[in-house]
Amino acid sequence: MSTSMPLRTTLIGAVLAATALVPLQGTALAAQDDAARSAVVPAASVAGIEDATARTLATSLADPAWNRQVRSAALAADSVDLRALTSRSTTARGKSLAASIATADRRVATAKGLGGDTGSLLRVGLAHPSMEARLTGGETPLVAAAPSDDTATFTAYDSAGTARELAVDTIPEQPVYLVDIDGAKAVTAGLEVLREALAAKGLEVPAPAAEVNTLASTAVAGIDTTLINSVRISDVQEPWIKGDAEIFTLVTGFGQDGKARVDTVEMPYLNEGGTTYYPNQVLVNWSNYKYNMADAVMMEDDGDTNYQALAKSIAAILLTITDQGVYIPLVDALMDAIPTSWWTDDPDYVDSWYTLAKTSSGTRNGAAANGWMNVSPYYVSGL
Repeated sequence: MSTSMPLRTTLIGAVLAATALVPLQGTALAAQDDAARSAVVPAASVAGIEDATARTLATSLADPAWNRQVRSAALAADSVDLRALTSRSTTARGKSLAASIATADRRVATAKGLGGDTGSLLRVGLAHPSMEARLTGGETPLVAAAPSDDTATFTAYDSAGTARELAVDTIPEQPVYLVDIDGAKAVTAGLEVLREALAAKGLEVPAPAAEVNTLASTAVAGIDTTLINSVRISDVQEPWIKGDAEIFTLVTGFGQDGKARVDTVEMPYLNEGGTTYYPNQVLVNWSNYKYNMADAVMMEDDGDTNYQALAKSIAAILLTITDQGVYIPLVDALMDAIPTSWWTDDPDYVDSWYTLAKTSSGTRNGAAANGWMNVSPYYVSGL
């Protein structure tokens, strides 16, 4: 991923080229590769679970009936719920995978610090539309986990379980199924975990600012807010294998009680760099804040994001900051709270905006020069 911008987008910076497959030679070499890969990607991590799932799925495709069922599902949608696909399978091989996929889903939820009721997260789909013709023609695909490290190659498996290395900057002609997680679902569940965990620490976190229009229907008085009229993240040429970004923003400031607080804002529409979006989304609900200033830190779920760890780190930092009777920017404190492990695969950090005021209007460039937002004051009147 580019060091200037940590977006997982579908921007294609590569030209279609010949297959770039490098089979691993020999059992000993394959074993060494597995050991090296395990050392780099812990089995308990989301990436490790995805990799194991990809290998299991790849070997299961040796069953012709199950292979055809997966192919039909992959051609019918961009990606499909892997647990649902296995649980409703009419083939013996598909049914036999259901229990292990359900277990993998629970392990993913645990690795991301999500609740046990999150449900299915693992999905599978064709890695690139250019592969549809060969898949339709009956060619058995490779299966790979969505890469999360900034490397030149990633691992895919064939139906014999043999590992092959694919280049991230070249789209192979052979079809590839990509095992990934439902990023939008993970972010929604993760931000709920974040809100609850911070609230438990006394960092009051109400409903997301994006829901303020709903809240206004029961409000006696109106609410002053800041509206995002448009937003754009820098155009970064990502490898073809990267998926959509899963973006959210943390708005920070001092609450009415004088304590540092964090409000979460989901941004499910903001999934590609180089594109201007017009969400008309509420970013700041000023009734939550003591001062006429707030900060915003835009972040991305890169797959291995653990929301419990994030909440714990944020709380540990913000609880040490006290109200001095004057507004203090909290962006740097929030940045310091990001776990060190997040500064890999380029960080989950996207950009930040200091000192947004209730009266802020017009285009505001991010401090990291990775994007901009056009904002304006917006008064939500009560009914």
